[in-house]
Amino acid sequence: MSRIGNRIIVVPEGVTVKEENNTVTVTGPKGTLSQVMLKDITMKQEENKITLERKNENAKAMHGTMNALIHNMIEGVTKGFEKGLEIIGVGYRFNVQGKKLVINAGYSHPVEMEIPEGLTVEANGNTEITIKGIDKVLVGEFAANVRKVRPPEPYKGKGIRYKDEHVRRKEGKKAA
Repeated sequence: MSRIGNRIIVVPEGVTVKEENNTVTVTGPKGTLSQVMLKDITMKQEENKITLERKNENAKAMHGTMNALIHNMIEGVTKGFEKGLEIIGVGYRFNVQGKKLVINAGYSHPVEMEIPEGLTVEANGNTEITIKGIDKVLVGEFAANVRKVRPPEPYKGKGIRYKDEHVRRKEGKKAA
């Protein structure tokens, strides 16, 4: 039995949730998000409460997933999501230029990344950035792509890491 799938989603004031043509649309103060309903899952809305039900046992795996997706959309249009990244290393830095993020991470050339539509990137100095947006998937995916430019290495700890990430350090040759 899916506990997350059976969770009742409370819709806050100022947010509207509509289901039309098998698509859920959530509108709030920060914007609008939409998601296609997964197969064999139905949505029932009573006043400000949403419950999801599955038509058969085959939809059991997607019951909790759909509930989490709708919950994240509601949270995104009310509060929004943000992910912090920091870069560690001599000469390593972030630079936001309009709709481009320029990363100097020890390569012979700076790495330029296009900031996707719907996201904002704020630079908190040369070594820290914050990625903000209403779509949790988009924020997390862009943050992962930025981190992929130079993942943190375990010997000196150099590279790009999330703000709350702990990198396990190894001893080098001197340990042998």
